[in-house]
Amino acid sequence: MADSTSMDDCVPSIASIRDAAAHIKVTRTPVVTSKTMDERSGCTVFFKCELFQRTGSFKFRGASNAIRKLNDEERRNGVCTHSSGNHAQALALAAKLAGIKATIVMPENAPAVKRAAVESYGATIVTVPATQRDREEGAARVVRETGATMCIPRCCEAQGSFSFSDTVSATLRFAAARTK
Repeated sequence: MADSTSMDDCVPSIASIRDAAAHIKVTRTPVVTSKTMDERSGCTVFFKCELFQRTGSFKFRGASNAIRKLNDEERRNGVCTHSSGNHAQALALAAKLAGIKATIVMPENAPAVKRAAVESYGATIVTVPATQRDREEGAARVVRETGATMCIPRCCEAQGSFSFSDTVSATLRFAAARTK
């Protein structure tokens, strides 16, 4: 799995989104509307409640998809990321569920509750100073020393996967109800 951060990584194809939606195992989270928000915005606003996702955010979708795409050698070597919170927890849990070692580089000022969650999922935490440079260098060092695959948070396939399930279904139900 390449560690690429090009814009192409953030523009997934419909096929790759559908593939992620079909293969990742995540919690089905509700979609809700708000009359107040609709009135203020002048349109219907849908809220995807990813706070009910495992680890409390949509990041679990992306981490699960990243783990799913690892080849056998990458699985043996484990995964690494740098994060102070949601992605750290998501990758730690996704790796645990797949039986893969995870090393999370966290800044020294990461919230204690986030550190505790990462530890509870069995990941190894490497603490670094609270700068982006230190985080990136710490993660690069782990990758160099262990052969782990770097898993950065991505705004693509898996995060888009919720649009093919719950959001589309809720939108269609809502539209049908409004036409009756």
